Amino acid sequence: MTVRFAVVGTPGDRRVTLFRDAVLARGLAEPHVIAWRDVLAGRELSAPSDASAAWELAAPQGVLLRVDSPGEDAQADALLRGPGEPSRVGGGAAWYRAFTAGLARVAAVPGVRLLGDVAEIGVMFDKRRCHAVLSQAGVPVPEGFAAGSYEELRDEMTARRWARVFVKPAHGSSASGVIAFQAHAGRVHAATSATWVGGAWCNALRVRAVTDEAEVRRLVDHLAPDGLHVERWFPKAATGGRAFDLRVVTVAGRPTHAVVRTSRSPMTNLHLGGARGDLETVRGRAGLWERVLEAASRAAGCFPRSLSTGVDVMVGADWRSVAVAEVNAFGDLLPGLGDFSGHGRDTYAEQVEAVLTGAWT
Repeated sequence: MTVRFAVVGTPGDRRVTLFRDAVLARGLAEPHVIAWRDVLAGRELSAPSDASAAWELAAPQGVLLRVDSPGEDAQADALLRGPGEPSRVGGGAAWYRAFTAGLARVAAVPGVRLLGDVAEIGVMFDKRRCHAVLSQAGVPVPEGFAAGSYEELRDEMTARRWARVFVKPAHGSSASGVIAFQAHAGRVHAATSATWVGGAWCNALRVRAVTDEAEVRRLVDHLAPDGLHVERWFPKAATGGRAFDLRVVTVAGRPTHAVVRTSRSPMTNLHLGGARGDLETVRGRAGLWERVLEAASRAAGCFPRSLSTGVDVMVGADWRSVAVAEVNAFGDLLPGLGDFSGHGRDTYAEQVEAVLTGAWT
């Protein structure tokens, strides 16, 4: 039996390239790439004519089709959110509508077997729905609520007696528009990568502090129409003066890779100045590593039809408690990281292995 992979992604993107490398390393044919821009533009989705024989029922249930991130393709971003500066903050509701419509088109491609369930991907890209699914399944998550404006945010914080929260766009990613917000004794403090540039809110590659309440109000009210998910601040453990969390990648429901992300700011994202930490800091604590893996496994178990997830697990300041902050549908971009088993497989090779050996069906 010949196995044939295909990918919905951005041609030339690191994600597509790394997955391609993993497929070729197993001696398989070059994956066919369907560009997100073609999906979103409504162009016909099919295999190239010279590969039709291999495309049709090349595997028992069709070609194995991986859905990956649209990446940093400006053309795809314009089709998702409308024309504008790709670094702008906001537009999440339009993005989500176009994205989920694109997922539906992908699911309708004939003769393919999806390696990621489109309905589950849709849930993971709605922080409010994802939080509810995790909470109902007993996965440890911070308490949360939805807010439709800055006033609603402040009123709900007062009612709950919460002084510190994370404000997250319902459909954002890569910490775009996320605000770590504190209000106490008439003063406010916000940490965010969003900044006002040329008449628009845009993402910067650094986290800045904002203490002007009027500016925080403008940002929150700019984001609110697209939906806001607010979570109670979960105080994180720190090492070397830097707070940290973990990105745990699961494959076929099982944790296989993890990276510690450290930062002096509330956001640990590596592209915002976070740095990789020493995983043994967590693995060396009696019982802690097991709780981290259990939380990641339980979170992944909420999405059983997804080959891979990226689960962001926070460790509490007590070095015992854990909580899941996010579950990412496209959270497997961790280049240079080997698996726990010692085989040396990266996240993409691990997924190819799971499919070929029947670990994921």
